Amino acid sequence: MGNITNRHMNEHLEHLKRKKLFLFDIDGTIALSEDVIPGTMDLLEYIRRIGGRAIYITNNSSKSTADYVEKFARMGIEAVADDFVTAGSYTLSYLKTHHAGDRIFVMATDSYFEELAKNGLSVTTEVTDDVDVVLTAFDTELTYEKIENACRLLMDTGKERSWLATNADLRCPVDFGMIPDCGSICNMLSAATDRKPQYLGKPSPGLVDFSMEITGFSKEETLVVGDRIYTDIACGENAGVETCLVFTGEAKEQDVATSENRIDFCFPSVRELYESMVG
Repeated sequence: MGNITNRHMNEHLEHLKRKKLFLFDIDGTIALSEDVIPGTMDLLEYIRRIGGRAIYITNNSSKSTADYVEKFARMGIEAVADDFVTAGSYTLSYLKTHHAGDRIFVMATDSYFEELAKNGLSVTTEVTDDVDVVLTAFDTELTYEKIENACRLLMDTGKERSWLATNADLRCPVDFGMIPDCGSICNMLSAATDRKPQYLGKPSPGLVDFSMEITGFSKEETLVVGDRIYTDIACGENAGVETCLVFTGEAKEQDVATSENRIDFCFPSVRELYESMVG
């Protein structure tokens, strides 16, 4: 059961104020499409003021890191490439370490495909016998041809292929509601092929561990802030750091009572998180 209560939150308010590394999900947490959620700017300014650091650990693999820097600039948020640890960038690192010499069939946006190619990986969108790995990402340019090609490779009994996926999110929050995310795409493929992928992004702890490594902050100084229990909150829990759930995206307040994950703090939005630390 989720164990968050108002009493629990109040008891740990001073503890919350000691946080320095804030690991933010993006979609549904600090923004909806390119609309900044109220309170975000105040919270980011607070983090700068206390000498902390904001890192954005998104599972959205439809954009490259360069795309995110440009998106944040359009939203009025100052950020550089090193401020982003995405499921896409983590998957790229994983592929370079474990599949550097393999041929990789990619279901992804053109932007993410090009980022993989620029980093020296052997990627393709064609069905060929030499494909060793099928990679599924959050593909906002998805076509039925891509789906069919992935099924063809995954169901080929003549060669065993690994199936990797950037993230397990089922839905991505946008300004009008939700759209299918990578997890939903994978569920569709699983229904057709009777196979399941290995997910590399949240809820695996890699994005949190890497963020602490590059910034030098400890687990006690770190807070994961997100809108999904089964990815954002689970990721923080798996990494052994405290978590904060906001209700501006997928999760709703009633979901907390039935959650099997530990939720350390929850607020209606990042505005209330900010107010709790400066109040």
